[in-house]
Amino acid sequence: MCSILGLINFSRKLLPPDIQYLNQAGKTLSHRGPDQNGLYYGEHFAFQHNRLAVIDIEKGRQPMTTNHEGFEYTIVYNGELYNTEDLRRELHGYGVKFETHCDTEVVLYSYIIWGEQCSAKLNGIYAFVVYDSRQGRAYLARDRFGVKPFFYTFVDGALLFASELKAILQHPQVKSQLGYEGLWQLLYMMPVKEEGAALFKNIFELPPASHGFFSPDSAGEPQGLRSSKYWTLTAYENKEKESTIVATTRELLVDAIQRQLVADVPLCTFLSGGLDSSVITAVAAQSYRQRGAQLSTYSFEHAGNKEHFQQTLFQPQSDDEYAVYLAGYLATHHQILTAQKEDLVEALEDAVRYRDYPGMADIDSSLLYYCREVKKQHTVALSGECADEVFGGYPWFYRPEMLSSGFFPWIHDPYARISLFRPEVVRPQEGFGYTSELYRQSVATCPVVAGESEAMRTSRIASWLSINYFMTSLLERKDRMSMASGLEVRVPFADHRLVDYVYNVPWDIKYRDGVEKSLLRAAMEDYLPGKILYRKKSPFPKTHDPEYEALVYHLFQKRFESGSGMLAELLQQDVLDRLASPGNNTWFGQLMGAPQLMAWLVQLDFWFEEYRIELCL
Repeated sequence: MCSILGLINFSRKLLPPDIQYLNQAGKTLSHRGPDQNGLYYGEHFAFQHNRLAVIDIEKGRQPMTTNHEGFEYTIVYNGELYNTEDLRRELHGYGVKFETHCDTEVVLYSYIIWGEQCSAKLNGIYAFVVYDSRQGRAYLARDRFGVKPFFYTFVDGALLFASELKAILQHPQVKSQLGYEGLWQLLYMMPVKEEGAALFKNIFELPPASHGFFSPDSAGEPQGLRSSKYWTLTAYENKEKESTIVATTRELLVDAIQRQLVADVPLCTFLSGGLDSSVITAVAAQSYRQRGAQLSTYSFEHAGNKEHFQQTLFQPQSDDEYAVYLAGYLATHHQILTAQKEDLVEALEDAVRYRDYPGMADIDSSLLYYCREVKKQHTVALSGECADEVFGGYPWFYRPEMLSSGFFPWIHDPYARISLFRPEVVRPQEGFGYTSELYRQSVATCPVVAGESEAMRTSRIASWLSINYFMTSLLERKDRMSMASGLEVRVPFADHRLVDYVYNVPWDIKYRDGVEKSLLRAAMEDYLPGKILYRKKSPFPKTHDPEYEALVYHLFQKRFESGSGMLAELLQQDVLDRLASPGNNTWFGQLMGAPQLMAWLVQLDFWFEEYRIELCL
């Protein structure tokens, strides 16, 4: 787990200013890899790396270079492989002799031996680039669900790439410009965004499950970069018996969890007491017990929530008692981390700095706070993200009116947020048309089976949208907020074997007797007590303390009334009255009520200021 940064220029040799830029920009990513850093360059390329050492701490330094059949290959890699030993054995059959035990060398030789077919053989979370002196080109790839980030742009024909946008924006020729498409994504879609987009003009994100080559002779390809998908979900009719489906699901999930328990540094799990994190913790705790060890677990709480908790469709109950109960049941070493309202407010700006744009307000800032606390004792954690997208846990899977709205189903009212802004500036109708078209195009590309039931087709669309948008956003949030402290968080539910299999399980099995995620519950019933196994879904906690709302309202009011920030320029003049109106509990997306919206607006204003955003409208 690390940061990657690089510059590849085939039109000229690299110059001292290029190396100077990489050294300076690399410092902006040091939080991702606090243990080691390295720089390696040749005539036409330079790679910079910051390392969070997890496996083979002594020998896994990067960038890593090897010679094979007289040619040099150099990799800069961010990630973790979960089939390292399988690939190592296979590569031994090709005569490969390894010098380290780390997965970086396995990825490098996978490319050397298999070329562009290598990414399809990898099971893990990764973003990497290999400079191939034999072919005189660079190969780049990203994991199937975009767990690890990969941003890039072009500067005078050169490819510039990095793990986070802030490093790219350090380049003197790269501007932090925001056009209408980026603005509309912010105001209509956040926290999700268009695949391959990075909000800023002329900066891109390599889409999940994509790979490609950057070379001097990619004729007809923009800027010399040729990329494509190496994997996608496939649709087929699963005719297996229900008992076989349940057993296969259990086998795939348990294997995914166990593969992700490998680390040479302290490892823990996040345990909310909900079904998803409990499944991971139960399997992990059993594995630890079998080797005579005790698993460490953490749960997260907000001060004041016991007194002020408010039930919603998305959050029907509080987590507190369930996490403590299961930790006792599994005999883990459990710690409860409690965030004060002041912690959430103080971390709002840092959350923007680490995500590089406003995301989910205190949902981000609280996770940032918790990860900082976890890092004090642990370097690796397992978390329950992605189960809802894979197994159908969100309301839009089983509430038809949410999926038939013609827009992303987790957005309760598409116009709610943009209506706060001056229409002559943000052009809301055009923006809705643009973002609605993204939605329609995505639905149109959803893999289906001809002649299958309407319920099955609907469940596929719900899965497709959730995996490609909502899940991607949650994974991005988890990466930025955890890696801000050099904490690696693994997500076993995002194992592509499991996702692809469950995608094709009949909906009536995944939603047996009207119970969401019934397949997951059936598969893991031997691991969990009934109190947890049949608990209703409850997502990542947010604060319900009214004093938090008062704090963010005053922050927002101060920025808005200053008359100097972007909010003063863009927002409607009556916005303070609208947000402060009694009983204002409008949803602005899942988990986003009025307090979160105000905090998000504070983040937005800070983002414009800190990143010196130039509106190009």
